[in-house]
Amino acid sequence: MRTNPRKATLAGARLAAAALVAAVGSAAGTAAQTRQIPQFEGRVEVTEVLLDVVVTDKKGNPIAGLGKKDFIVEENGREMELTGADFYTTRYGPGGGGDGEIPASRYFVLFFDDTRMMANRINRLVQQQQKAARGSQEWIETEMRPSDWVAVAGFGMKLKIFHDFTQDREALLQAVTDAARGIDPEPGRWTQEPASDSGPSLLRYLPSGRELRRQTRRIYSGMRLLAEATGHIVGRKNLLYFGIGFGTLDGPGGFAIPDRRYYPDLERALNDNNVAVYPIDLTLQAARHAQSDFLNALAHDTGGVYYRNFIAFTTPMRAIANENIGYYLLSYRSEHPEGEAGYQKLRVGTRIPAVVIRAQRGYRYGG
Repeated sequence: MRTNPRKATLAGARLAAAALVAAVGSAAGTAAQTRQIPQFEGRVEVTEVLLDVVVTDKKGNPIAGLGKKDFIVEENGREMELTGADFYTTRYGPGGGGDGEIPASRYFVLFFDDTRMMANRINRLVQQQQKAARGSQEWIETEMRPSDWVAVAGFGMKLKIFHDFTQDREALLQAVTDAARGIDPEPGRWTQEPASDSGPSLLRYLPSGRELRRQTRRIYSGMRLLAEATGHIVGRKNLLYFGIGFGTLDGPGGFAIPDRRYYPDLERALNDNNVAVYPIDLTLQAARHAQSDFLNALAHDTGGVYYRNFIAFTTPMRAIANENIGYYLLSYRSEHPEGEAGYQKLRVGTRIPAVVIRAQRGYRYGG
C-alpha cells in the first residue's frame, strides 16, 4: 500500500527498479522433476503501475469500502496481484471521510472546442457554446468545492489555456467567458504565467510562445500535450470536452471514426496520465449524428462518459462531479524486458455485481 502518492513521478506506469532475473536449470531437484530447465539469463524492469478507478452504483453514486480482492486487473489475459487499493475522497464534514478514506482534491479541465468557424453552416452552434459556458459558470458559482482545482482550455487553430488550474471562482468565470467567445488569452501575447507556484499547473509543463502554436496545429496534438501536462498531478483528472467531435468521416455520408494517424498517441497519452474525457455534445439533434460514435469511443477509451440529449448543461456537469467524489488508487507491479518501451493494454473489472467501473485502459512503460 502506498502511503505517500506524491513521491510518484508521472501518473500511469512508474519505473520502480531494475532487477536481474536469472533462472539456472539443474537436473537436481524434487523427485517429481523429470526434465532439466535450460539455462538463460535476462534483465527486466519492474514497473509500479498506478490506476485511478471510479466505482459507482447505477445512479452514479460512488461506492466506498472495497479492497484489493474486489478488483480484477489483467495484462494480456493474466490477472495481476494488487499491492494496494486505497480510496481517495473529497467528502468532508458530517457523513464524509470514513475509515480508510484518504482526503483528496478533484481536478477538472473545461475544454471548449471553438465552434465559430462552423457558425455559418450551423446557425445555433455558437448559441449552444454560450449555453455551455453559462452552465459551466453556474456550476463554478454554486457547486464547485473549495478543494476542487479547475482549469479552462480550448482549441481554435491551436491549444489555448484561458486559465491555469486554480480555486479562484471569479478568475474561472472570466476564463469561461473568454473561452466561449474564442478570445485568445491575453491578446497580443503568446504566453501566460502559471496561476500558482506550488499548486497544480498546465502552463508550467507546456511549451510556450510560438512553439506551443507549432506543436498544437491539430486538436489531437493539442489535447495530447494537455494530457501530458497533467502528468505531475497524482490522481484522476477529468477533461470536460464541449464540442461536436473531431473524428474523421468514414466515407461519404458515413459516421466519424478516430483518425488513425493521430488518435493512438492521444489515447495513450490520456490513459497514461489518468485523464478521463467526458464529451458534452453541443449539437441539437435528438438522434445520433455523424460524430456520435467517435465521441462515445473517446469517452469509452479513457474511462469517461459521453453526454448528449440533455436539457441543461448543468445536468452532465453535476453527474460528472458526483461520480468523482471518490475513486480508488490501485497499485501493482509489472515486468517488461529492460530497454524495451511500449504501451501495455489493461482490462479492469470488479467482482462486485451490479456496479459501474471506469478506469484507464493502458499505460506506457520503458523509454
